[in-house]
Amino acid sequence: AAVRSGEIPIEGVDAEIITVQPQIGAFRRMVRDLEFDVCELAPTTYIIAKAYGAPFTALPIFVMRNFHHRGLLVRPDAGINSPKDLEGKQVGVRAYSVTTGVWTRQILIDEYGVDSSKVTWVVDDEEHVTQMTLPPNVIHAPEGRSLADMMAAGDLAAGFAANAGIGRSGAPTGGWKAEAADYPELFPNFEEIEADWFRRTGIWPMHGTIVVKDEVLKEHPWVAKSLFKAFSQAKDQWLAGLDQGELTNATDKRYAAVRAIVGPDPLPYGLEANLPTIRALEETAFKQQLTPRRMSIDELFVDPEA
Repeated sequence: AAVRSGEIPIEGVDAEIITVQPQIGAFRRMVRDLEFDVCELAPTTYIIAKAYGAPFTALPIFVMRNFHHRGLLVRPDAGINSPKDLEGKQVGVRAYSVTTGVWTRQILIDEYGVDSSKVTWVVDDEEHVTQMTLPPNVIHAPEGRSLADMMAAGDLAAGFAANAGIGRSGAPTGGWKAEAADYPELFPNFEEIEADWFRRTGIWPMHGTIVVKDEVLKEHPWVAKSLFKAFSQAKDQWLAGLDQGELTNATDKRYAAVRAIVGPDPLPYGLEANLPTIRALEETAFKQQLTPRRMSIDELFVDPEA
């Protein structure tokens, strides 16, 4: 927020801040039209775009995180008593490459042995990266139907909560409408499982990452350090507020609470602290047939601290 407001400047940069709502509209404009010099992107969208040759590169700045044993909701009458019961069922997710869905599938595959190819993933939106080829077990919702009403009608056995699936209707560029999604969680004790999973794996799923056009980095390589410095200063200021109990919204409260699991900095920046998480997302993106090839850390990130 302090970078966006200009309170903390980006050294050497006269930044024109552009806000796009809903946020994924900016993601789509960046990967399709290269509209911005610097842009936040969902990390899975970024990895896919980069695998297909997108001319921008990420900095290890991750502005949002969440665990994903939560947020996969099931119909009580669908006969889903364990993750393996999802096999043979239809599950709703806004798009196959939605980062929330990718992280949750990583858990289902690696922790619970779910064969993702035996789940029919029902989507009601486009993928941001148009070059991507969807696996055969991904289908589109019928014309005029949202995931929310398919779940209500019993056409879906499960669906992702909120904007990732059954908690909204409408296309990103056409206006979203919030929908009620009062269904039980696949993992009712998700908080306990998430804490154990983090202790075992060191994976703390990231969402927003910052990308910069390669032509900007080539012409002005110092921009990477300037951005990293500004975002780090803004985060340090925010962390100081958390330390003093300045919890001004639900997001602050969530990050303050998760410190008990992940440590005092719930939004770690930099490559070293994030290698287990980056590697897990890159590996599962390939495993889930989202990318045509494996991607190296050097391809994906500029290290502004090097």
